[in-house]
Amino acid sequence: MRRLAVLISSALALMAPLAACTAIDYDLAPSASVKTTTESLSRTSSAGMVAVRAPRFDDNDPHDWNGRTPWHYEVHGTDVSKYQRSVDWGLARKSGVSFAFIKATEGGDRLDDKFADHWNGARLAGVPRAAYHFFYFCRPAAEQAAWFIRNVPRDRSAMPPVLDMEWNPDSPTCKLRPDAATVRREMRVFLTAVEKHYGKKPIIYTSIDFFDDNGLAAFRDYPYWLRSVAGHPTERYGSHPFSFWQYTGTGVIPGIKGNADINVFNGNVAAWRKWLKAHAS
Repeated sequence: MRRLAVLISSALALMAPLAACTAIDYDLAPSASVKTTTESLSRTSSAGMVAVRAPRFDDNDPHDWNGRTPWHYEVHGTDVSKYQRSVDWGLARKSGVSFAFIKATEGGDRLDDKFADHWNGARLAGVPRAAYHFFYFCRPAAEQAAWFIRNVPRDRSAMPPVLDMEWNPDSPTCKLRPDAATVRREMRVFLTAVEKHYGKKPIIYTSIDFFDDNGLAAFRDYPYWLRSVAGHPTERYGSHPFSFWQYTGTGVIPGIKGNADINVFNGNVAAWRKWLKAHAS
């Protein structure tokens, strides 16, 4: 019996380190890491999720659309600036807002008052977003690009940055209206600098008159966000390709007070998910 007790005692002594090693092995994958992985997978699986397919928002001044209407498109979004003082991004998303363009900067020294609020609010609500810069014709493009880069975070999950090119005759400080060649040259400077910094080819936003006045059809290697509130882009811009279409500035979106800009993505939900995977990850 004494010999058996000794053998049992020796066996237990040998098993103790093994038990300790097993506990340490489990600790190599702490619960915090598992949680982080789960959250990451959750964010990935929700990327490109469209809460409402082909929503039909109200409009305070609707256009009488003919042919292909905005609600033929499955993925809709909005764009905001300081004029949208408070946005309930969760409610907007549930109503059908699947992406947002957010004004960040203007010229070489103006930061939109609500940029940080909108930028963070959209992210927390799971709304894919892009920051945009409003071009100012009395400031060199290089300075404007540097200002944008200084104020807009480099976020891989964000959509590509946007250059907003349009005439602004109501500007109290800049009445300059450069010739088309100068406009295109300055655009190239800004676009090149921003693409180099963020690693994503920027989107160009423009209006019908600016597009025609400055021969922007030459920028076919960039994705476009086109404004056309009284006709489909194919009626106003010809065959020029576009990724996004702004179809109204007087829309009604739950979660946004007052008139809202509404846009569509030029593709179905599957194409939208594919586009996000390529440009916002």
